[in-house]
Amino acid sequence: MASAPPAAHAHTRSRALFDAAQRVIPGGVNSPARAFRGVGGVPRFIERGAGAIVFDADGNELLDYVMSWGALPLGHAHPSVVEAIARQAFRGTSFGAPTELETRLAELIIRAFPAVDMVRFVSSGTEAVMSALRLARAATQRAVVLKFDGCYHGHADAMLVAAGSGVATLALPDSPGVTLGATRDTIVVPYNDLAAVEGVFAVRGAEIAAVIVEPVAGNMGLVLPRHGFLAGLRDVTRRFGAQLIFDEVMTGARVAPGGAQQLYGIQPDLTCLGKVIGGGLPVAAFGGPVALMQLIAPAGNVYQAGTLSGNPLAMAAGIATMEELGKPGAYDALTAASRLLAVGLSAVAEQHGVALQAQAIGGMWGFFFADAPVASFDDAKRSDLARFRKFFHAALSAGVYLPPSAFESCFVSLAHTADDLNRTIAVFDIAMRAARAA
Repeated sequence: MASAPPAAHAHTRSRALFDAAQRVIPGGVNSPARAFRGVGGVPRFIERGAGAIVFDADGNELLDYVMSWGALPLGHAHPSVVEAIARQAFRGTSFGAPTELETRLAELIIRAFPAVDMVRFVSSGTEAVMSALRLARAATQRAVVLKFDGCYHGHADAMLVAAGSGVATLALPDSPGVTLGATRDTIVVPYNDLAAVEGVFAVRGAEIAAVIVEPVAGNMGLVLPRHGFLAGLRDVTRRFGAQLIFDEVMTGARVAPGGAQQLYGIQPDLTCLGKVIGGGLPVAAFGGPVALMQLIAPAGNVYQAGTLSGNPLAMAAGIATMEELGKPGAYDALTAASRLLAVGLSAVAEQHGVALQAQAIGGMWGFFFADAPVASFDDAKRSDLARFRKFFHAALSAGVYLPPSAFESCFVSLAHTADDLNRTIAVFDIAMRAARAA
């Protein structure tokens, strides 16, 4: 078996930096998933990245499968992206006025995504979802939104119900400060349960403005849609005059050039994008057909605005990323790498007699320590979390950086070489020995 990456044991400087951060930043982090609460221990503070590697504050080299939570399919500090950002930075970092870059990136997105004919840029996935829901409600003149247990659509109040990886799943709002009124018009059903969707529409179909879904769930771990699930959502929303919203912030331009909608051949009414389209810089977007998007101000009267929307640095990075991904073979390479890791991990688990479910799609892969296939958040929560924690820390100590939660997806990049992947599978063997003892 191939040799493992260098061990990554020392983290004294990360611990000191985390202690300092906790004095001035709530929990020491600016997004909860980074805090290692799901696995315990000290989060690694990252100083730089290059290709498939990140270097932490203690000088450890880590093979990275977080990839800025999916935003970096080209890898860290890709020369084309760095050059594009630097070139634009010398010309100006923000104008609060239109730029040609916005149009160029919009054209690339429209060319790639089958259901997007017009697009509006925002600065975060939360904003994209919030705006798309407002548009759907305005277009249908209805209030109710149906979402799925464990799917995360940002931290807008109405979506913080059964929201997956970052919060516990409850029948009530998932956070203090979110009122019952804010979530009154949100209905939650299990992911992959088309019968439950049909049942809700049979009773309240005339009230439902939209169904919003991660077409491939990535915030309860990686969970693929069952055959017919997405097509069933398209059918029921059309029958009842509701909008179908695909939240492709994670899958967009990562599982295929045109996202999950291209891969599965299902056209939603509205699409939310982020991560990849900004090449690692803060940017997101929502889009759809011209008639629907023209309802947005100033073309229409559905208000949406953002001072830094369409930031030129983010637009430049997004253009460079999308152009690189448009080169022949890019998605074949991402898909092959993800599958190699999922198959390799499954083989290692089988050798050690450990129950495991692994899957891959495009540039995403994931796994659960579970006896049976995982199709919903309830299934995911029944997986062996203690075993995941053992596996995570053993892999990290051996130089492989995975998402620090059993309810997150893993990502590959074009920068991951065959040697990187083989070394990772060697680390899986080491980590599985630790997991087996859990």
